[in-house]
Amino acid sequence: MKVIFRKYGGSLHWHHPARLLGEDAHGVWVGCEAGTTGAKGDGPPVVWERAFVMLFPRDEWWVALFNDEGHKIDVYVDVTTVPEWRDGAVTMVDLDLDVVRTKEGRVFVDDEDEFAEHQVLLGYPPEVIAQAEAATRGLVKAVTDRVPPFDGTHLPYLSQVR
Repeated sequence: MKVIFRKYGGSLHWHHPARLLGEDAHGVWVGCEAGTTGAKGDGPPVVWERAFVMLFPRDEWWVALFNDEGHKIDVYVDVTTVPEWRDGAVTMVDLDLDVVRTKEGRVFVDDEDEFAEHQVLLGYPPEVIAQAEAATRGLVKAVTDRVPPFDGTHLPYLSQVR
């Protein structure tokens, strides 16, 4: 299957293959083994050194990535439009904001400047801005408090791609 992130307006962003791992109450889980190759837009291929899994919730404005041991980032959550599945791919629009938890447990919001810039440059509608901001607030609390699925729920799925 393919994971395809786009930017608002449709331009290609990050995209890569992944393996479907399963589904639970939180959504659909996919994984990538160490050595998986992806690309940002039409840029050069990038090879990821460590395995990771991704969670695509059914009706939420985000996508979560959980890294294997040895990576400095534990959880990386992209604020996106609700993921859509069709023709062997999952696609969503990346809305710039990211909620990140380091291995040490520090939680922060990344790319707020890019979000502000793209509101003007890409013409985000007010409802998209409001959804992205609300999702970010909820994610900061959930990731900080380690509310499921940010509590280790990903570990059985990660074990499938190690």
